[in-house]
Amino acid sequence: MSKVTLDSPVPDFERPATGDKSVRLSDFKGKQHVVLYFYPKDDTSGCTTEGRDFSEQYAKLKNKGVAVLGVSRDSIRSHEKFKEKYGFPFDLLSDEDESLCRLFDVIRMKNMYGRQVMGIERSTFLIDRDGILRREWRKVKVPGHVDEVLGAISEL
Repeated sequence: MSKVTLDSPVPDFERPATGDKSVRLSDFKGKQHVVLYFYPKDDTSGCTTEGRDFSEQYAKLKNKGVAVLGVSRDSIRSHEKFKEKYGFPFDLLSDEDESLCRLFDVIRMKNMYGRQVMGIERSTFLIDRDGILRREWRKVKVPGHVDEVLGAISEL
């Protein structure tokens, strides 16, 4: 499968999600915009802060017709614990086989404690109601990021 590109349709995908369900991108077509944010690891400091920031702005996002979905390579079991611990009001998708990560080209070589490892580069994608990729943020710095996303949604 080729990688996503701006202003082009995002191929439909289906991933296991929290709440014992499966989420397809096509479930949102014609109904809601989708904010798909990729993060490295459940229950780590930056990922927790990012999830909490999306949670704090969730009502505004929902009122603008936006669904929020978090994605990492962690298992559904890990996601369920993470979501429950912090009360995230949105679903987390498990991408253990990295197929969604590859589609969005977010796997990168990273330095972890002096070792080179492949990991998720914190990234966010805004997909409109028609399934078109409208914005992408790569190498996301968490502070202020959700406000940037809200601003971009207002431009749709």
